[in-house]
Amino acid sequence: MNHSYYSNSTNSKLGIIVMIFAVSQLSLMGVFVKIIGPSYHPTQISFLRNLVALLIMLPFLFQKSGFSILKTNRFFLHLLRALAGVSGNILFFHAFQRLPLSHVTVVSQAVPIFVTILAVWILNENVGWRRWLAIFIGFIGVLIAINPTGNFNYVSLIALIATAFWATTILIMRSLGSSESPYSVVFYFMLIGTVITGIFQPWVWQSPDLKVLILLFGVGVTGALGQLLMSYALKLAEASIISPFNYTGIIWAIGFDVAIWNILPNLTTCLGAILITVAGIYIFRREAYVRLVKKKG
Repeated sequence: MNHSYYSNSTNSKLGIIVMIFAVSQLSLMGVFVKIIGPSYHPTQISFLRNLVALLIMLPFLFQKSGFSILKTNRFFLHLLRALAGVSGNILFFHAFQRLPLSHVTVVSQAVPIFVTILAVWILNENVGWRRWLAIFIGFIGVLIAINPTGNFNYVSLIALIATAFWATTILIMRSLGSSESPYSVVFYFMLIGTVITGIFQPWVWQSPDLKVLILLFGVGVTGALGQLLMSYALKLAEASIISPFNYTGIIWAIGFDVAIWNILPNLTTCLGAILITVAGIYIFRREAYVRLVKKKG
């Protein structure tokens, strides 16, 4: 028996399960944001999300990395990553407060499409015709999902801009990953994110009642759990194996919409979801294949 193969296969299956659970936590974070509603500014929600997540993750991060977590020669890049990440979070929270979870989630799944385009533009990466075709199909899916000629809501564009910010953070994380530990990357994101959003609290803060306070705590807990579980999943299995399971977020979002708000996704959202998912999974797989060929070459 090939024990290494068995071990890798077992780790991959566990990585997939952990990834699905991580996505469920991030979807649940969207549920809490939506229940809180538009009465509370998304910047306040983002501040408490970052603060709670930082307090939860700090003991874990220091246990793993100690004070070496503070060492960095690339603080400016950490700052840029935090600015992009916080901007994306605030815009996503704004969208979750006003649109069905499934609609926002479908639009957000276009992130690998944006990552590929930004990598060409910023990093001068070479992208073949197959991935360009997948990008084209994915953008058709985005256009169908936001339905600009039909029942269009401007908040759909806000969700799309948030997705572009998210893609930017992924590119920056790729660069940080070459020299920084994953623990310092998470630590500085949470710390800087808390400080940045904290600056705006005198203008946006509303004292929450007990129910909202519990929900805000839930936003922080689920955000922290989602990040920790996703990091663990990436340790168990290759990104190319588990990343496609990020699309289970669509299923979670539809389930929550139906169970809590009795909302079914419309036809354009479903069709857009299919095209975006197919395009995104192909891009993941193709990038993994190209990296493998380069490594062998």
